Amino acid sequence: MRLYNTKTLQIEEFKPIHEGHVDMYVCGPTVYNYAHIGNARPMIVFDVLKRLFEAEGYSVTYVSNFTDVDDKIIKKAAEENTTEAVIAQRYIDAYQEVRTLLNTELPDITPRVTETMDKIIDFIDQLVKTGHAYEANGDVYFSVESVPTYGEISHQHMDQLEAGARIETNDQKKNPYDFALWKKTDMGIKWNSPWGEGRPGWHTECVVMINDNIGDCIDIHGGGMDLKFPHHENEAAQQEAMHGNTLANYWVHNAMVNIDGQKMSKSLGNTMWAKDVVLSLGTNLTRWLVSSVHYRKELNFSDETIETARKELDKVLTPLKQAYIKAALADDVMGDDYDKDSYRAFLDCLDDDMNTPNAYAVIFETVKKLNQTLRQREIDFAQVALYSNAVEKMLNVLGIVVDKPVIGEAEKEVFAKWNQAKADKDFDTADKYRNELAEKGLL
Repeated sequence: MRLYNTKTLQIEEFKPIHEGHVDMYVCGPTVYNYAHIGNARPMIVFDVLKRLFEAEGYSVTYVSNFTDVDDKIIKKAAEENTTEAVIAQRYIDAYQEVRTLLNTELPDITPRVTETMDKIIDFIDQLVKTGHAYEANGDVYFSVESVPTYGEISHQHMDQLEAGARIETNDQKKNPYDFALWKKTDMGIKWNSPWGEGRPGWHTECVVMINDNIGDCIDIHGGGMDLKFPHHENEAAQQEAMHGNTLANYWVHNAMVNIDGQKMSKSLGNTMWAKDVVLSLGTNLTRWLVSSVHYRKELNFSDETIETARKELDKVLTPLKQAYIKAALADDVMGDDYDKDSYRAFLDCLDDDMNTPNAYAVIFETVKKLNQTLRQREIDFAQVALYSNAVEKMLNVLGIVVDKPVIGEAEKEVFAKWNQAKADKDFDTADKYRNELAEKGLL
């Protein structure tokens, strides 16, 4: 298997730290609002990656956090005259609901910042004691100059940053690019620390939760491209300062989501909430559309791309349904065997940096073989099983559910009456039975 590593700007052969096992951490949301479709993309991308590893025989520990304390959460709690915990839990529940609606396998561990606070404070304290961080009037800042490798994730070096980056001026910082590990505050939820009451900075939280739940070095650190800098850069710097090693061997980032060719933003008023999208399009169509574009390319949501995805998915699922129906009507029980060559070709595409467009081409080619078999005068149902089972296994890796129609004796009788009515050219009766079958989703 090969993955594009943002740190090296190369597609590299994947070599796990522990043979046969993958540790993967994906940055989760700051829970002050509902998940939008941009949040849903990494849910799907890294769910497919997890399923791919499992299909290739790996076991996977998948960790994704919840940032449940933040200025925006505190502001919303104040506006609603409630607690930060109430706000956070509301949106955690909503986020988990979207994960379920998307048919993603839930992370094995979902740590929260508020449950990790003692370890976060200890981590910051160690950075201060080793000279990688400093206190200034109750705030604590990380000294980026103390880590020579700073910039290796985003490939921005200090001279480049100083020339082009927009930063917040702060006279307390020794360097404009130093970032907050601890923020002094007397507003909202806060914790006691060696530097007074406050709360942690965002960049420290993920490092500590990775160390706490997985270890000092993980296989894969994932997230959206927007997190590459400064968040992931700052995570990596703290890990280097604390432990002298890289935080992750592979940094994997998915590209952004556009709406009708434009960046999704509050100012444009084009935010698409993930739950609304899934309830409107359905789980399968949403996942098919998201995976139809390579994860490192921008994904465009529009009426056109949705309709294209709908037609593609219908071309895949309709022959599968027909295969199950025809086998049932012929009283043929299709076995579990599958077209191993096609399935291997599909996995090989995904093993090449999750090349889903090429994997889709393998699906279409296998469906073509299935259609040709179904059109034979004497259908070879053993061959039908090979192709349909292979396609179903492919779709399972993509997280797409195949709903197999239920064909009992009653349904068989309706099919028989429909065919007889057509043979008799009794079109009114034929239409009646056809409508009955259509209502049951059998056409």
